[in-house]
Amino acid sequence: MTEKVLLVQFGTCMKREMRFKNWYPQSKEDIKGYLPDVKNRKDALAAVVPHAGWMYSGMTAGTVYANVKECDAYIILCPNHTGLGAEIAVYSSGSWETPLGEVEVDEVLAGLLLSNSKNAQADKTAHLMEHSVEVQLPFIKALNPKARILPVCIMTQEYKKCSDLAESIFKAVKNFGKKVLVIASSDMSHYVPARGAKIYDDMAIKQILNLDGKALLSTVAKENISMCGAAPAAIAVIYASLAGAKKAELVKYSNSGEVTGDFNEVVGYAGIIIN
Repeated sequence: MTEKVLLVQFGTCMKREMRFKNWYPQSKEDIKGYLPDVKNRKDALAAVVPHAGWMYSGMTAGTVYANVKECDAYIILCPNHTGLGAEIAVYSSGSWETPLGEVEVDEVLAGLLLSNSKNAQADKTAHLMEHSVEVQLPFIKALNPKARILPVCIMTQEYKKCSDLAESIFKAVKNFGKKVLVIASSDMSHYVPARGAKIYDDMAIKQILNLDGKALLSTVAKENISMCGAAPAAIAVIYASLAGAKKAELVKYSNSGEVTGDFNEVVGYAGIIIN
C-alpha cells in the first residue's frame, strides 16, 4: 500500500476531513482562480514561493506558478517549523494527498540527492506536522497532474551545509535528466508593522535578486529578519547559480494586512523567479 502524508493544518493534529479547510480552495476551478492568465510563461531553475494560507498569500504564490513553465518534478525546500526529525530531512518515497488527488514522490530523484549529499537523510518525521510543503502541492497538481515531488525539510542555517545541499541538488538534477524546478517555500517578515516588514524584506529580497545565497543568510542573521525560509531560499539561489542562472525577478510582493486590514502586525510574502 502506498504510504501517504495526510495534510495538517498549522502544525496541529486534526481530523482528516478538517485538514484541508482554510488553507486553500477544494476544487480545481477555484484553485485556478489563484493562477493569473500569463501568455508567455518562463523556463525557470528555481523560485521562492510563500506558504501561508491561500487567502493571505495565495495570489502571490499563484503569480509565481502562473509565470513558470510546468516541470516533470519539483524539489520543494521548506523550513522546519516544528523541530522534529533530521536536520536536513528528505521525504524519499510514497505520496502526498491533496484535494485534487495524490502527488507521488520521485524516488529516483530522492536517491540521487541522498547519494550526493553529506548531510541529508531519508527522514519522514520532520514532514509529518509541517505545512510548508503541502500548501504548494495543489498548484503543482493543478498545473501538471503527472508531476512528481521531492520534499526536503531544513532545520539548519549554516552556510556550509546549505551549500553542500545546493551542490547535491545540482548533481542530482544533472543526472536525473528531466525538467526540475526547485521551490524554496518561505514567508518573509512575521508579525511586524507593514512599513518595517517592507524595509527588512527588501534587504533579503535584494540578496536573492543578486543571486547571493551566502549574503542572504548573513543579512537575515545580521538584521534579525524573521524570514522563516531563509535557508531554503539560499539553497535555491546557490543551486540556480550552479545551474547557470542569469537573473532573478520579483514578480509579486504582498502582506497579510492587505487581506486582514491590520497593518500593525503583518506577514510579508515574496514571489521570486530565478532563471
